[in-house]
Amino acid sequence: MDNRLSMHARMASSGVYGSMAENEGGKGLFGRLFGRSQQQPEPQPPIQPEIPPATPPEAPPQAPPGPDAPTPEAPPFEPPGPEIPSASPMEEPPAPLPPELGANEPLRAGAESAPASWWTRLRSGLSRSSSSIGQGVASIFTKRKLGADTLEELEDVLIRSDLGVALAARIAESVGRGRYDKTIDPQEVREILAAEVEATLTPVARPLVIDGTKQPFVILVVGVNGSGKTTTIGKIAAKLVREGKKVSLAAGDTFRAAAIEQLKIWGARIGAPVIARDQGSDAASLAFEALTEARESGADVLLMDTAGRLQNRTELMAELEKIVRVMRKVDAQAPHAVLLVLDATVGQNALSQVEIFGRIAGVTGLVMTKLDGTARGGILVAIAQKHQLPVHFIGVGEGVEDLEPFEARDFARAIAGLDA
Repeated sequence: MDNRLSMHARMASSGVYGSMAENEGGKGLFGRLFGRSQQQPEPQPPIQPEIPPATPPEAPPQAPPGPDAPTPEAPPFEPPGPEIPSASPMEEPPAPLPPELGANEPLRAGAESAPASWWTRLRSGLSRSSSSIGQGVASIFTKRKLGADTLEELEDVLIRSDLGVALAARIAESVGRGRYDKTIDPQEVREILAAEVEATLTPVARPLVIDGTKQPFVILVVGVNGSGKTTTIGKIAAKLVREGKKVSLAAGDTFRAAAIEQLKIWGARIGAPVIARDQGSDAASLAFEALTEARESGADVLLMDTAGRLQNRTELMAELEKIVRVMRKVDAQAPHAVLLVLDATVGQNALSQVEIFGRIAGVTGLVMTKLDGTARGGILVAIAQKHQLPVHFIGVGEGVEDLEPFEARDFARAIAGLDA
């Protein structure tokens, strides 16, 4: 008996009966005497192993189908395939148009939407100058009597708008005549301004006349870098072609490959041959060849481009002088017209351009471009006042219809902020 009790004691001390008691829910003698706990422990949730996020199964490599293999059904999703090139190596995408030409077709017919009227585009192009003048006039003459101080302020506004000192003084004199110590409506001031500007511009507003007795009639186009010479040539050529004239173009800006390509684009669109040589060729030699070829082909007009050059670079102006000399070896009177293209955004610098290009190349007429809303169009009035050179065209955009013959009245009323 003692042996059995000692055996049970050893089993209890080793925890055997405790385990049995737990398994039996704490019932029985040994469970009550020797068990570790008489309460059922709370069940613990099983520990779940970490499972990495599922990744889509890789498509098994497919063996190349045999000649008789059926076409497999399309899978529910389309796996990424090989990158498809945008253009075949044999079919290069068309090159973008040169920056000056823009995206407009020069001979676009049947446009989807009617363009704005010429007057609307002109007034928009002169909006910077007209706003400056209009705001200045309104601030000076609203609820104030006219006197020496108000007239001096008016002159300052007009000079800042690039109309020139002489014209500004004349306009101030006209405004003050018979109106001292009286109030004057700003609208009346703008009407007087428009009348004076129109009187200044009317003598120089002359169309470009092509002399039919000169074959070809040679037009040399000059100007500084970025003034829009090449685009202007294309637009004038398009207008002449529409008038039934046979036109040839000469790509004399041999410094820029883009200018050569741009002129070729214009030539292809209007059906005019383009005489061009490789980039870096001698411009004077090209002028000689172009005039010779145009004469042999029976062209009515030859329009020649030239490289843009700063008027203060003596060596570049000497090259332009050389082009004129070489042309006269073919035709002693060539060029018959020299057009200076002026950028309307440069302001007073245009006065210097007219003076120097006129002395070197013998400028016979002007074209004012880039009247796009940022222009300082008043400078054209100052140039007309000082140099009395004909103004043939003004441009307000990139399309061929955005270059129009110069009209003094339209320009004067637009710059004064008045209706047509």
